[in-house]
Amino acid sequence: MADQPLVLGFETSCDETGVGLVRGQTLLSDALATSVAEHERFGGVVPEIASRAHLEAMVPTVHRALAEAGVRASDVDAVAVTAGPGLTGALLVGLAAAKAYALALGVPLYGVNHLAAHVAVDELQHGRLAEPSLALLVSGGHSSLLLVPDLAREVQSLGRTIDDAAGEAFDKVARVLGMPFPGGPPIDRAARDGDTHAIDFPRGLTGPRDAPYDFSFSGLKTAVARWVEVRERAGEPVPVADVAASFQEAVADVLTRKAVRACQDSGVDHLVLGGGVAANSRLRALAEERCAEAGIVLRVPSPRLCTDNGAMVAALGSRLVEAGVPPSAPDVGADSSLPIDVVTR
Repeated sequence: MADQPLVLGFETSCDETGVGLVRGQTLLSDALATSVAEHERFGGVVPEIASRAHLEAMVPTVHRALAEAGVRASDVDAVAVTAGPGLTGALLVGLAAAKAYALALGVPLYGVNHLAAHVAVDELQHGRLAEPSLALLVSGGHSSLLLVPDLAREVQSLGRTIDDAAGEAFDKVARVLGMPFPGGPPIDRAARDGDTHAIDFPRGLTGPRDAPYDFSFSGLKTAVARWVEVRERAGEPVPVADVAASFQEAVADVLTRKAVRACQDSGVDHLVLGGGVAANSRLRALAEERCAEAGIVLRVPSPRLCTDNGAMVAALGSRLVEAGVPPSAPDVGADSSLPIDVVTR
C-alpha cells in the first residue's frame, strides 16, 4: 500500500469543511467541520456564513486530518478539491486552500466534480466500482441519476431534479412540522412511529408521459404543507409521525422506482446510492428491497460517507491519479453549475 499515491482531498461545496486523506482505496482520515448550527435559525444554508466558516475551519481541519492519518503534509503526492457544483464562495475557499497546499508541496492539483466524488467514495468501503454502474445521488441540492461507464473519464446524466431536490423537500416539510434544520434526520426519526400509508401524497413525474428519469418534489412539498394547513385551520391535531412517514415513503418510492427502472432500461446490474439523503433509513431499506427483487447489486456507503466529506474528493482524486488523467491547470476556477459529464476541470 505504501507505494500507492497519498491524496489529500478538500470539500467545501456547501456548509461542511471536509478534508480527507486516501491512499489507493484505503481511507486514512476524514476530518470534518460543520457550520450547520449557524444556519439553523435561517432554515437553510446562508452562503456568506458558510464561506466565512470554511475560512475559519480550514487550517485546523487539515491539521486534524494529517494527525489522524499519522502522516505529514510533505508525504502528500497529489491534492484534489471540489471545483463544482456548489456555492461559489464556499468553493473558492476550498480551491484557494488546495492550490496553496499543491503549490507549496510541489504536487499535482485535481479540481473534481462534487457529484462524481459522491460515487467514488463508495470504493473506500466496497472496493472497485463495477463499470458500467448506475448511481442515484440524493442530497439537499441534487437528485440525480447517473450512468457511470468509467468513473475517471466518463459520467453521463440520465435524469435530474427539475425543481426542489429531495433534500430540500425534507428541509421544507420539516419546517412545516416544526422540526429543526436540517430536516432529514428528524423526519426519519418521527417516521418510525408513523404509518407510511396514512396519507396518499402525490408521486411527482411518475405518469406515462413524464420524463422517465427526472425528479420533481416541489408538488409533494406543497401537498404536505396544504394538508397540514387544512388540519390546523379546522382545529384538528396534526399527526406528525404519520405525515413524516407518508411523506418519506413518497420520496423513497419515486427515487427507488426510477433508479431500478433506469438500471433495467440501461442493462446495468449495479446501483450505487449516495448523497446526504442516502442516510435515510427508509430509502436504504426500500432500495435494498427493490434491487433484490430486480436482481440488481446495491452498494450504499455508510451514512458518514454519504454526506459531504473530504474523503470522497480524495477518493476520486486517487482514481484520477491511478488512471493517468492529466491534472488541472493551476488557475482552475470554481463552477457553481459544473455539469456532471465534466469529471475533472
